[in-house]
Amino acid sequence: MLVKQALLLGGWDQNDWQFKDFPTNKELNNMFPDVPVALTRVDGHAMLVNNKALELAGITAETEVEGGEIVKVDGELTGLLIDNPMELVEAKFPEPTKKEKIRALKEAQEICAKLGLTSVSDAGLSKDVIELIQELQEKGELDMRIYAMLTNNQENFDHYLSNGIVKTERLNVRSFKIYADGALGSRGAALKAPYSDDHDHYGAMIIDLDDFESKAEQIANSDFQMNTHAIGDSANAFVLRVYNEKLKGKPNRRWRVEHAQVMDKIDFEMFNENIIPSIQPTHATSDMYWAADRVGPKRITGAYAYKTLLEKSGRVALGTDFPVEKVNPMHTFYAAVARKDLNHYPPTGFLTHQALSREDTLKGMTIWAAYSNFEEEEKGSIEPGKFADFIIIDQDIMTVDIKKVPDTKVIGTYINGKSIE
Repeated sequence: MLVKQALLLGGWDQNDWQFKDFPTNKELNNMFPDVPVALTRVDGHAMLVNNKALELAGITAETEVEGGEIVKVDGELTGLLIDNPMELVEAKFPEPTKKEKIRALKEAQEICAKLGLTSVSDAGLSKDVIELIQELQEKGELDMRIYAMLTNNQENFDHYLSNGIVKTERLNVRSFKIYADGALGSRGAALKAPYSDDHDHYGAMIIDLDDFESKAEQIANSDFQMNTHAIGDSANAFVLRVYNEKLKGKPNRRWRVEHAQVMDKIDFEMFNENIIPSIQPTHATSDMYWAADRVGPKRITGAYAYKTLLEKSGRVALGTDFPVEKVNPMHTFYAAVARKDLNHYPPTGFLTHQALSREDTLKGMTIWAAYSNFEEEEKGSIEPGKFADFIIIDQDIMTVDIKKVPDTKVIGTYINGKSIE
């Protein structure tokens, strides 16, 4: 039974607080004893819920869910859920109406256009949302080009593997988004050795390993691309091994590792031109305050290693990962090149030997990103025969003082030569 009234919010990050311990739901229970409340962490891989939400989801101290954690202290529920157990609560969320979905899509387009995005890669879409996007695009009510990564569920596998790729001028549905593990900030990333700040904890894979291999086999035997979220070094090693195994004799498949955030140095060698790192440079400058605490001084040298990833694969696709990070692509550019946050900290940059050049950063945000979506023949550069998708900005980000790049203003965003307001 779906609940009719609930409070659903998100964006918290205990790493930004004075006391960095995970929260409990004590205050939520006092403030909202009768209304279910769910507060999602900024990375989307943890959720704090009150007791009413736990009750509705049927979660007790005896509940067990593979691929995550129901956090308890002294045997008592704290209200904190990591990764897969979140689905028990999400299943009780009120379903957005079609009108609400349309409003959200149009508001998202407005935000993206103002910040200079002409295409968006949207990870984890359901069949009904994809069909709604296509309906709005056909009516001329949605201009943004969208590269859709399908949610990993049986309905999507059955429908799209049977019916094939969906490709129009503005919509490209040809990939599946899989989650291998959780996030580093919530200690859900799967590591080969324990967390340096929690020696009893390794994180967790959130997909059954046999299921992952089976899905990889199905996707490899189709025309679809496989894009897998992998944060920890253990998850990355497993994903890369399976990728290489399933892609033998299958060139130009362009399977992506989303994030490739913490890598064991021996595993970099498993990247190649058929496996593309899809990375988000602002993660480095958001996580740098606490990442070394999670993985320690040795493992941090293989983390956020964008230059090494580029050297091993020949290309990197760069993105923002919003809403985890900000939408503004100028922040992406600055973080990749300067390896500093928006306060220009640290003064010497974070792991600056892994910084990308301005040219490689621009390619990663344009032509290489288009290549990673099998779209390099139609976009990613301004040349005859391609879509007239471009932006006009108020300064040259290739020559201006790098500190000024985050302040770049978008004067106009054009899709098919048409100004998008």
